[in-house]
Amino acid sequence: MSTLTVFTPTFNRAYCLHQLYESLIRQSCKDFEWLIIDDGSTDQTRILVEQWTAEKKVPIRYVYQNNQGMHAAHNTAYKLIDTELNVCIDSDDYMPDQAVEHIVTFWKNHGSDQYSGFVGLDCYSNGERVGTKLPEHLKSSTLFNLYNKYGVTGDKKLVYRTALTRQFPYPVFSGEKYVGLAYKYYMIDRDYELLLLNKVLCCIEYLTDGSSLNMFKQYRNNPRGFAFYRKELMKLPFAGQAFKYRQAVHYVSSSLLSRNKDWFKDTPAKMLTIVACLPGLLLYWFILSKT
Repeated sequence: MSTLTVFTPTFNRAYCLHQLYESLIRQSCKDFEWLIIDDGSTDQTRILVEQWTAEKKVPIRYVYQNNQGMHAAHNTAYKLIDTELNVCIDSDDYMPDQAVEHIVTFWKNHGSDQYSGFVGLDCYSNGERVGTKLPEHLKSSTLFNLYNKYGVTGDKKLVYRTALTRQFPYPVFSGEKYVGLAYKYYMIDRDYELLLLNKVLCCIEYLTDGSSLNMFKQYRNNPRGFAFYRKELMKLPFAGQAFKYRQAVHYVSSSLLSRNKDWFKDTPAKMLTIVACLPGLLLYWFILSKT
């Protein structure tokens, strides 16, 4: 069995998925398999993947499901992955030629059940690093502390132990297709830290049809998913009051968008939510104006 599963949620990305496939062919270490979760594509994705599977240059598993959103594709992937480690590489991204080698070697040399996995760097297609480096004076940290205590910025690549990522499945709300993926990562943060690896594991590109560049629309169309995410973040035992207050503001806004009559009863931080009512209402109006 391989050490690593590279999994890719995809939706109508046949026009760019080849870039990731070609990067996997070039990997200096072959100790991986590629799991593709096709979240309801109506383009040529299935035909392309069948062609690549027949070429036998990369071990591929392909699973098709009705369109439910990226978080639901993650749920499916985590149910199916049976390797020790997994990493999500999005359909518009690709891996540098030695990325798998870096992942497998680093884990074999430093990994253990003490850690949830490790975090590496992303870069843009021009080679420029995304955001800051990871703190060089630290061996490990929670993901939450990296961003909220140590000042790390920019997207980073997360490699997790599969035994842990099977926990905390994302809820799927009827008619909605988005829940913040960091929910799972922060749940894991409660018991484990990530090792830190200052090497680039993924080259990224923010396409115009990606969720990162359509966040206002996501916010408007998925209010129950957003409210769930903010409510769970308000419960984090290691988060400060300022962080929880920001979540409360978003919780109020999302609850208004979803027309949740029980929003106050459901909040885990009632006093913070009261204070967040006015800015939450302003944010609600702002989202309406933007969408």
